[in-house]
Amino acid sequence: MSSTNDGSMIILSSPSGAGKTTLVKLLAKSKNYQISISHTTRKPRENEANGKDYFFINEKEFKDLINKEDFLEYAKVFNNFYGTTLKPVKDNLDNGKNVIFDIDWQGAQQIKNKGLKYKLITFFVLPPSKEVLFNRLSNRDMKDKVIVEERMKEFNKDILHWKNYDYVVINDKLDNCFKEISALIDSEINKTKNNYNLKSIENHVNSLID
Repeated sequence: MSSTNDGSMIILSSPSGAGKTTLVKLLAKSKNYQISISHTTRKPRENEANGKDYFFINEKEFKDLINKEDFLEYAKVFNNFYGTTLKPVKDNLDNGKNVIFDIDWQGAQQIKNKGLKYKLITFFVLPPSKEVLFNRLSNRDMKDKVIVEERMKEFNKDILHWKNYDYVVINDKLDNCFKEISALIDSEINKTKNNYNLKSIENHVNSLID
């Protein structure tokens, strides 16, 4: 059982391009959460820094960490590995710091299955529409049509995992989405009621599914 002095784990997942990384950074800055920095074998994007956005390592190094059982979770996404090492997460939580994760549904499920003693709150972030998602991906991935089409196909699979999360939020206007997540986290930690509307989320998910 979690101690009252332990920190909480907050997970944000989303289909590629829905905005979870931006939201994680906003939440960390606003609430002084510790961002869990993942290891990855993918190449850095422009303006990404090693040790700040990710720990960029090669596949051999990643597999060595798997063999040493250092990962809390890991997954292969778009032909690259991503993973969270356990020790820094546990150290922060044991010191009363809340840790926020920017990971996909596979990693989120692995953490849930671990059954750690710490409080866990999970969020799945969705775009307001497929058109908006397509535009975001097109801008982010330098108009590489192959990459965008690959991610749009994956979206149709990723969205099916929404039911495995405590909350689903729609990232239409970033500030509104940030405020909604903040309020839901506060309600969970303080054990107070919130205005989460599951029915409206179900309707939105249905509008996004082909």
